[in-house]
Amino acid sequence: MTDKIVILVTAATRDESRKIARHLVEAQLAACVNILPPIDSVYRWQGQIAEEGECLLIIKSARPLFAEIETEILRLHSYQTPEIICLPIIDGSRNYLRWISESVRPVGADGSEPAAAAGEDNLLNT
Repeated sequence: MTDKIVILVTAATRDESRKIARHLVEAQLAACVNILPPIDSVYRWQGQIAEEGECLLIIKSARPLFAEIETEILRLHSYQTPEIICLPIIDGSRNYLRWISESVRPVGADGSEPAAAAGEDNLLNT
């Protein structure tokens, strides 16, 4: 198991999706954000069935950054209750996992990488 995560977020428009994605990458909260073209979403909201076109963001980051990522998404998002779902990356390409580590900022109190991420180097070199 790694400390890497994928976060799924839907947004109303491509512009809103790009705004959120750019902010997360610039702030080094995410290594990469993929924005999928409009998808069809069918959901229940305030007692009614709704159907809307939305964009899906696929955000790659590290678990210790999730709380801050969620705060930033909530701050930037137009929805009252945006979808923010965090999934663990159990395993993956060693080089890709290393790249995520190098692309997001460290979150340790002293500016160092968190223990889980630092320990991952041992996994990557095996």
